[in-house]
Amino acid sequence: MPIMERLIVLDTETTGIRPEEGHRIIEVGAVEILNREITSTEFHKYVQPNRPVGDSVNIHGITDKFLINKPQFDKISNDLLSFIEGTTLVIHNAPFDLGFLNNELKINGNNKKVEDICQVIDTLELSKKQRPGTMHNLDALCRRFGVDTSARTRHGALLDAQILSQVYLAMTGGQSILFHESSDIESQISDPVLIKKNIDNKDNIKVIYANKQEVDLHNNYFK
Repeated sequence: MPIMERLIVLDTETTGIRPEEGHRIIEVGAVEILNREITSTEFHKYVQPNRPVGDSVNIHGITDKFLINKPQFDKISNDLLSFIEGTTLVIHNAPFDLGFLNNELKINGNNKKVEDICQVIDTLELSKKQRPGTMHNLDALCRRFGVDTSARTRHGALLDAQILSQVYLAMTGGQSILFHESSDIESQISDPVLIKKNIDNKDNIKVIYANKQEVDLHNNYFK
């Protein structure tokens, strides 16, 4: 049996920037990628933070009134940990979300850290390595890789996780797209008409070899 690669793309919404200032999580969203395919398996919970959302409502649109009857984090933590344990988490700006998640666990008397039960891929750091000197926020990555964000009028943990899952696959090769394209290419390559045409014109086909500079650039790219 082949080993199934399971990734969980995760995002949170919070009442502010720093948990050490008392800010709390108000939404957790996570999307499963199984063997480089985005599945319909998701985790999504709104959380009662025991404090006003304050000015953060302007970012995510989640109001105090909406959160009144939502569960507190200790009521969702076991389900969340079960969903992510043993997987590789994909998070954009991972220290932010991990800081809040670990803070919530600590408040509930759980000294376990998310990094203890999951591997973590930070797409922000990945983007910086891939294209230094460019913008690396999620909107910029969506533009770079042609990911549709028309539904994203505000920040939302589940929606952003859904978008980031598409961005991550594109950043790391986009096999789901490449496999579709390769099948079309293979059908063209095996077309007898194309093969015969190439054989007939083989003496007229001009082969252009890479120069030394191009070869050096190529070799340096794969170092």
